[in-house]
Amino acid sequence: MAKIKVQDTEITIITNGDQDFISLTDMAGAKGYESRAADVIKNWLRNRYTIEFLGVWEIIHNPDFKVVEFDHFRKQAGLPSFVLSCSEWIESTNAIGIVVKKGRYGGTYAHKDIAFEFGSAISVSFKLYLIEEFQRLKEAEQKQLGWSVKRELAKINYRIHTSAIKQHLIPQKLTPEQKSYVYADEADLLNVAMFGMTAKEWRDANPELKGNIRDYATMNQLICLSNLENLNAVFINEGLPQSERLEKLNLIAIQQMSVLEHYGNHRMLSDTILA
Repeated sequence: MAKIKVQDTEITIITNGDQDFISLTDMAGAKGYESRAADVIKNWLRNRYTIEFLGVWEIIHNPDFKVVEFDHFRKQAGLPSFVLSCSEWIESTNAIGIVVKKGRYGGTYAHKDIAFEFGSAISVSFKLYLIEEFQRLKEAEQKQLGWSVKRELAKINYRIHTSAIKQHLIPQKLTPEQKSYVYADEADLLNVAMFGMTAKEWRDANPELKGNIRDYATMNQLICLSNLENLNAVFINEGLPQSERLEKLNLIAIQQMSVLEHYGNHRMLSDTILA
């Protein structure tokens, strides 16, 4: 849950599924009708254009939307006798763009697309300020997410470069035969350094599996592979022969994977992204 302030009115934003929903109840309070917010929303729902807008939005985003019931409301909208609540709209049409919540943060919430449209019922200036503040909130969240991910990656790299190998070595050290073999494909060079086998050798050993060896790699292995790719590019620029690069990369893979597995950084990174 988050809050933004629009023209001195505090607006609550919640996450419903993976979408942002904005409180229409809070928005209605911007007109000074905090105690009659439900009436403001009901009056908005009576408008024929509102019903058209909600119906088209649901048709685009909701495969379970009941179009027949929507058509009934559309024909009645605008008549003096027409009255409709959000709960009735949701129950009758199986709508998902508006939700009604009870409890501490209760009220009527709508998908941001619909909430922006409701802003027009408050005032044009309110709607524009609402969009601006919402976008500012999203930009701040993205910056925070990027900073958190970079911070955790920095911790991973620090531990990789400073920790000694104290556990079982992952992956296995290459045999003399593997070291002497020439791998024409640089991608296979990395596969051998990391997994101890080429892509073809993996396919031959796993004929029942689809994809390639990297499709079945763990997050830690993918992190290590990314580091190996960068290091291999450096070694190539330095003119190191392939056999020497292979041995160096294998030893680095052993060190990095032992550290990553020990600290469980894949879980730490996942928790950071979900937070």
